[in-house]
Amino acid sequence: MSFDLLESAKSIFNSNVVSQASSQLGESEGGIQKALSGIVPMVLAGLLNKAGSGADAGGLLNMIKGVAGDANPSAVSGALLGGGTGLLTKGADLLRNLFGDKIGSITGMLSSFAGIKESSASTLLQTAAPATLGVAGQYAAQNNLTPNSFLSFLNTQKDSILNAVPSGLNIASLLGLSSLGDLGKKLGGIAAGIGGAGIGAATHAMSSAKQGGGSRWLLSLVLILVAIALLWYLMKGCGGGKHENTVVTDSITTSQLADSSASHVTEGGPVNRESIKVSLPDGSVLQAYKGGIEDQLVTFLKDNTRPASKDVWFDFDDLNFKTGSAQITEESMKQVGNIAAILKAFPKTKIKIGGYTDRTGDSTQNLKLSQERAMAVETALKNAKTDPAQLLGAEGYGSQFAKAAADAPDEERKKDRHISVSVREK
Repeated sequence: MSFDLLESAKSIFNSNVVSQASSQLGESEGGIQKALSGIVPMVLAGLLNKAGSGADAGGLLNMIKGVAGDANPSAVSGALLGGGTGLLTKGADLLRNLFGDKIGSITGMLSSFAGIKESSASTLLQTAAPATLGVAGQYAAQNNLTPNSFLSFLNTQKDSILNAVPSGLNIASLLGLSSLGDLGKKLGGIAAGIGGAGIGAATHAMSSAKQGGGSRWLLSLVLILVAIALLWYLMKGCGGGKHENTVVTDSITTSQLADSSASHVTEGGPVNRESIKVSLPDGSVLQAYKGGIEDQLVTFLKDNTRPASKDVWFDFDDLNFKTGSAQITEESMKQVGNIAAILKAFPKTKIKIGGYTDRTGDSTQNLKLSQERAMAVETALKNAKTDPAQLLGAEGYGSQFAKAAADAPDEERKKDRHISVSVREK
């Protein structure tokens, strides 16, 4: 099961903690519980915002590791009972780091939202911040995260965190954003861009060596060979070849998805590649494969007994990219056009696009490639005259949810390389 940062942080504030906070602060348990329901995702949203704003990832990583020992109910209870002034001081420092001079506004907003005194809201904020961030610190320490892999990890957690921020807490405006979706896009953009700096540095080094001339020609040659080897490795490691989304079995498979605490269910794809015609409500007819994404998607949208869900995804089954790139092949544009036609015929439908890779190669590069490919599909749909309001974004999950081992036969690994669509509204 995949690690869920939000749920792990929420689990610290159990019924005993709520009861103690209620008793010590003179507030109802309901008010304390409501306040904590906002504090935990709000503090994590502050961490996401800081990471997405270009802050030093190494510094943020050290910051959360520094409070890893506070991520337990005992530490929180001790602070609430008056024996943890150190935790309150840590909390105040962490909040200033994440929110700057907005802490007063956040405290007032939280007080109104939960119906508790501002002094109680302030104490809860300062107590909960180290414990909440400490959960991320524990995970980072246990998994030896680097600054780059830390950013990639946060990117996989952002949807569940941002979706959990109560509507009564307008944290976006306090952070100078039009919506929390903008925060997610900023972090996603940074995560997708990880890796480019290393190649740029190598290019600069080769240029400098060349200009040095004379005795430095050997260094230049070595660096060129290293760069070529690196590019070959990245293309191979990120699932180079064509990412064919053929599905070997009719059965429904489940795996844990980054933006949901529930199961991610992928509908089975075509097995025998039998050509069929798919009729749409507007009278148009699509050429597709039986059991393919068009067939499944239209069946799902017509079925009033099956609600839209972020847990059910449909795999493209005739979508390929040029080797090691996010450039969609010309022949694949037919299926992209079919999806655009389906969205036009079902104007109330809204979708999200997800990108996935296998486990071979560097996980950071896999994440970057999956993000770029998911975004390429989103862009292609927009170019096909899809209503932008029907597209709720594109996100790459890299190899995080791949099932096959890195050394498994390609026949097994190719099931993990796909682009999928989730219907969020119908």
